[in-house]
Amino acid sequence: MGKETETETNMDIPNILIVDDIGANLKLLNGILIPEGYNIRQVTSGELALQVAENEKPDLILLDIMMPGMDGYEVCRRLKMNPELKDIPVLFISALSETNDIVKAFLAGGVDYINKPFHAEEVRARVSTHLKLHRQSRELRELNATKDKFFSIIAHDLRGPFSGFLGLTNILADKSESMTSGDIHFFSLAMKDSAANLFSLLENLLEWARLHRGVMTFEPKSILLMPMVSEKLRLVLDSANKKGIEIRYDIPAGLEVSADAYMLASIMRNLVSNAVKFTVKSGNIVIGAKKVPGNAVEISVRDTGIGMKPKMVDDLFRLDIKTNRQGTAEEPSSGLGLILCKDFVEKHGGRLWVESEEHIGSTFYFTFPNN
Repeated sequence: MGKETETETNMDIPNILIVDDIGANLKLLNGILIPEGYNIRQVTSGELALQVAENEKPDLILLDIMMPGMDGYEVCRRLKMNPELKDIPVLFISALSETNDIVKAFLAGGVDYINKPFHAEEVRARVSTHLKLHRQSRELRELNATKDKFFSIIAHDLRGPFSGFLGLTNILADKSESMTSGDIHFFSLAMKDSAANLFSLLENLLEWARLHRGVMTFEPKSILLMPMVSEKLRLVLDSANKKGIEIRYDIPAGLEVSADAYMLASIMRNLVSNAVKFTVKSGNIVIGAKKVPGNAVEISVRDTGIGMKPKMVDDLFRLDIKTNRQGTAEEPSSGLGLILCKDFVEKHGGRLWVESEEHIGSTFYFTFPNN
């Protein structure tokens, strides 16, 4: 089994890093914040704070100013210089109360300033407010990335296939009288493939747009997995046959899932189409399913394709990073299908992840509720 993400509940608990060289202050802040349900990480130096922030990416940092070695101002400046850490809100905590000290904290990149000695209600209120603002800012960045991805696909990825299709039709229209029947047959097949790629991309765009507008219906019901998979993948089989790719099933008879039939069919179509796209001629694909703990079914699509480097695997489901590439037969790819799969899987309360090794192949896994 591949790497599984944490449960939705654990992922929603904010992680707070507290940096102070005085144990009594750490104990006091711990007592104030732990009852609020936060995950607390404490360190006693600026150097260690930078290491922990790099490794753990906290949601918020409470940072003392007067510490031996590196002071809080310098720690904050270094955090803000790191592209992966610069958006983490830093709240300074200090006994320094002069205006110059406070201004210096904000100029270093802090978002707030809490004076010592602490007042519990003030600490709770400021921490809660900045966590909420941080979450809203992250959601806004994700929405902007979604919008940018959508328009990027329309502007670039959709224009390319349309240009190719238009070019084929123009050649056929202008040269058909001088073409042999073999030439016409060749161009007709090329137009068919081009039209199929365009249809698939448009279908994903429309599904994704409907999902993010909140107008897509969601009607989960009991579905026998094997009959549904074999029926919905008939169109994909044609592409597989052209590349001499064998598709096998390892799905127990009678295995059921609780799923929206339309969304499950879209997930399977996209995952298997991708497997075919990135598998070389005479390769093979195995579609498997099994029950797993937690009253769930784990479905997998394993291929013997070109695989991916670890960096690409890490970025695969990110909207703000372009990971699309051509298939082994130069098939186009927008990367949108996997984003759509992730959204559909999470709509069911499931998880989607991948294991891959370059030149060996990839296996995509996702979980759905068992009936």
